[in-house]
Amino acid sequence: MSTTAVPDTHEMVIIHRVFRRELGLLPGLISQVTVGDTGRAALVGEHLTDIVSSLHHHHEGEDDLLWPPLLATATLEKDLIHRMESQHAALSTALDQIDKLAPAWAATANQADRDALATAVRDASTILEEHMGEEEQQILPLVRQYLTAEQWNKLGERGAKSIEDKRKRLLFLGMILEECSPEEERDFLKKMPAPVRVLWKVVGRRAYDGYVRMIRRSS
Repeated sequence: MSTTAVPDTHEMVIIHRVFRRELGLLPGLISQVTVGDTGRAALVGEHLTDIVSSLHHHHEGEDDLLWPPLLATATLEKDLIHRMESQHAALSTALDQIDKLAPAWAATANQADRDALATAVRDASTILEEHMGEEEQQILPLVRQYLTAEQWNKLGERGAKSIEDKRKRLLFLGMILEECSPEEERDFLKKMPAPVRVLWKVVGRRAYDGYVRMIRRSS
């Protein structure tokens, strides 16, 4: 790909939908778990942990590959970029709180841990919504103006490698595609390796549909 090509930043909007949707749903899913149902708590807790881990990796990628080149090129927007970094720090603190609370609740399924965890996820979701909204409205135009497609693509390549478990990687692809239009899904899958596209078509979509039914059912 030419280094002068304009970055396709809509990919970021699609990825953001995953974190917005899942962190928006999770407080309700957590609160619905019956006290003492450790099996269900462990299942929802693992899903939460996977989302939080992916979000950590997403933001670490931006910290390493997005903010430094923008600070070097979009010199008139340094205050905005530093605000993005500050929002990352605040969100990291909120996610760390979830990481502390989730294992205890998954192990005991008691009410106090459940309620504290649901509140922590709501708090993180609020911070995330503000950050991602501002990032989409103000940062992505700067990316298209100042960064090359090659620089931008490194961020996506790093994100694709962040999930080591092949099954969970396929499930995360399902999360990405869940709210895609047919055109968005076609364009996103077109950039995937051919074996991944085949795997998604043969087993991935069915596996993801089953996973969604299992995670989102009422307790």
